[in-house]
Amino acid sequence: MIKPKPKRLLNNRWYPLRYHSKQAEMSRSDARFIVNASGRRSGKTELVKRLAIQRAMDFIKFDDGRFIFGAPTIPQARQIYWNDLKRFTNIPGLRLKAPNESRLEITLFNGARLQVHGLDKPERVEGDPIDGIVLDEYGNMKPSVWDEHVRPGLDTPDREGWAMFIGTPEGRNHYYKIYRRATTDTTGRWQSFHWPSWEILTEEAIEEARRDLDEMTFRQEYGGEFVNFGGRAYYCFDPDIHATRRLPYDPEKPIALCFDFNVSPGIAVICQEHPTYDSRGNQLEWCKGIPNLDPAGVTCVIGEVWIDRNSNTPKVCKVFTKNWKNKHRSEVHCFGDATGGARHTSQTEGTDWDLIWEYLKPEFPGRLHLYNKRSNPPERVRVNSVNSRLQTADGFVHCLVDPYEAPHLMEDLDTVTCDEAGELDKKTDKRLTHPSDAFGYYIEAEFSIAASELQSTEY
Repeated sequence: MIKPKPKRLLNNRWYPLRYHSKQAEMSRSDARFIVNASGRRSGKTELVKRLAIQRAMDFIKFDDGRFIFGAPTIPQARQIYWNDLKRFTNIPGLRLKAPNESRLEITLFNGARLQVHGLDKPERVEGDPIDGIVLDEYGNMKPSVWDEHVRPGLDTPDREGWAMFIGTPEGRNHYYKIYRRATTDTTGRWQSFHWPSWEILTEEAIEEARRDLDEMTFRQEYGGEFVNFGGRAYYCFDPDIHATRRLPYDPEKPIALCFDFNVSPGIAVICQEHPTYDSRGNQLEWCKGIPNLDPAGVTCVIGEVWIDRNSNTPKVCKVFTKNWKNKHRSEVHCFGDATGGARHTSQTEGTDWDLIWEYLKPEFPGRLHLYNKRSNPPERVRVNSVNSRLQTADGFVHCLVDPYEAPHLMEDLDTVTCDEAGELDKKTDKRLTHPSDAFGYYIEAEFSIAASELQSTEY
């Protein structure tokens, strides 16, 4: 038997939201499928948390309702939703029992279950009927998640479930297609919503974003636009602006050694960060005549390793050692592909990261540091981070490349292309993309545009 709904529904977590007409319209929507492609930090996640919980509390058709809060991975889903769901439901009489920390499940007074799932393995949501689901950062999920795994669970006879798709646009990929479907729907079962971040955030926050992002990425991340990224991948790169032979090198300062772990070619990119002004506020001599340099400093690409064929990680390390050991006296910071070790030499001798440590530690004793993420960021995040490091929407240049010391990176930045969804073309010329990928791992690690959206937005 279903217990009656408790009289007191609110606690401090249910603080009032500032009125926004489009958010209010979305709150009133009775469409079965809602797609919200609004800008970053615009309150969309905060809104759907409330809407989904309220729908779960009102669910009385069955006593085993199932409502899912999904994100691309379990760590993301847990951080975005789990603690907040516990706070929202921490009301006497609202929960049937204590939250299940191992299953990430909360059971409400009416039997409805709030579940948190990562959709990197979408079969996790299969099985029982789904009465409602939130697909957060849907653009970063696999296209098959919806059609093959989620939709069937919503179509149980006499028990149709609902879905909300939310997230910042990710180029013109599967998220764009489903947004267009909702925008053009005439049945009333689909509805789309969109508002830019500047309708929610302060003017100062928006101006800060313009200083951090290139123009197209700003339009995507804060304007909530499905930008067509087809064409040049690194559209902010201009050899007349970013290529210069006047770059400094300081053997007493750390350098970044960036790997892609490829075989043909084997590559690495060498970078060093440099200020553009001295402590007295005077522009340094090497910067004079180069327009629009970031006053806070720039990334200088001062070299590369290129082994045309039959390479491996030890060979790249040996070339780097030969060229840099005798002149570089400071630290070497290594960045690269998090999946290093899945192929070639590493299959018998250890991971690529193991090999870097083995070959470079004796050559740079006490000065070698490895920065290996557990997983790579989405490719589009890496590419957008590079574009934003090249030149931001406010016109400032944050990166320069020596065309003689790093000619293959120059070629990549100037010629690599991508499709409308922002996927890099790695097939037309298989020698391309590797230097820019390696460089991108460093830039994304140190200057990522992927500001955390894992905490709830409160405004």
